[in-house]
Amino acid sequence: MPKPLQGLLVVSLEQAVAAPYCSARLADAGARVIKIERAEGDFARGYDSAVQGESSYFVWLNRGKQSLVADIKTPRDAALLHRLLAKADVFIQNLAPGAAARAGFGAAALRSNNNKLITVDISGYGETGEYASMKAYDLLVQAESGLAMVTGHPAGPGRVGVSIADIGCGMNAYTGVLEALIERGITGNGKALQVSLFDAVADWMNVPLLYYEGTGNAPQRLGLAHPSICPYGAFATSDGALVLISIQNEREWATFCAAFLDAPGLPQQPGFETNTIRVANRAVVDARVGAMFAALTRDQAAAKLRRANTAYGFVNDLAALSRHPALRRTPVALPGGGVAAIVAPAVIKVGETLAPGPVPAIGEHSAAIRTEFAE
Repeated sequence: MPKPLQGLLVVSLEQAVAAPYCSARLADAGARVIKIERAEGDFARGYDSAVQGESSYFVWLNRGKQSLVADIKTPRDAALLHRLLAKADVFIQNLAPGAAARAGFGAAALRSNNNKLITVDISGYGETGEYASMKAYDLLVQAESGLAMVTGHPAGPGRVGVSIADIGCGMNAYTGVLEALIERGITGNGKALQVSLFDAVADWMNVPLLYYEGTGNAPQRLGLAHPSICPYGAFATSDGALVLISIQNEREWATFCAAFLDAPGLPQQPGFETNTIRVANRAVVDARVGAMFAALTRDQAAAKLRRANTAYGFVNDLAALSRHPALRRTPVALPGGGVAAIVAPAVIKVGETLAPGPVPAIGEHSAAIRTEFAE
């Protein structure tokens, strides 16, 4: 069966994570994605060499694309890019603030020449305001958005362990492109889209922000615990495993007390009655729960939690993730001829087999594309 975006041309002047995330998803959906790279390549190619000599970031985010090496500051290559964009459906760019417009590739100018074009400008902090010109990388945005301050251990703020600002921004860009394609199918016109790393994280910060503005108190950093639910956290077993449990309501709490803690009367005792009381009495509640876990092995705890119908999960390391029974993978061909098993995209299309395209070498498609789009 043809893929849903088959026949669409996407041109992406991209680097790093956010824009490549968006264009990778478009490529998975069948779009032809031409990735514009410098002569030295997207700098994400050099982040590491962990995947048979290739960068883990690059392998993950650049499958199924064509690589065109071009210098848009030269008249010849700028003209080539304009010819590409005259036939393109989507243009994505995440250059430094203002760089695309200065080079003649601003969204308004491009769309005046091709009213069906959907443009996606990706920035750190948006297109206006005093932060518009600021350089923005994932950890900087985690800090600026307040995410780092509500993440980590009570001893200090922490970083979310993946590039969550970039990924969230790329997800928003992909969603925006799909909505714009639907709208174009109705109106016949493309659209100018703007997304930023900061907006992606700020959106996800709604709950702590609203909580702070409503109460005057910021959620506490609790490590592997929940600031407003108790018990909801990680507990160590006798053989050193960490088991994270989640109690969502009083019915679950009563069942947990009876079937796991062997204390059916505990919910009626002072300090244990309701969630808000338990949160205020967290140290005592967690100590009571922790004592039971400390008397059990990992397997014994898991069996008892299942009998109690309590939501739980193990705090896994990457070795455990690599063999997790729920982990789905898909093969991707590498430039050197090898194959990497990347984690499969989250959406399962029932009845379809995912077959992502290969990861391109730097400029692998330059000659063919230059010939195809010659003057």
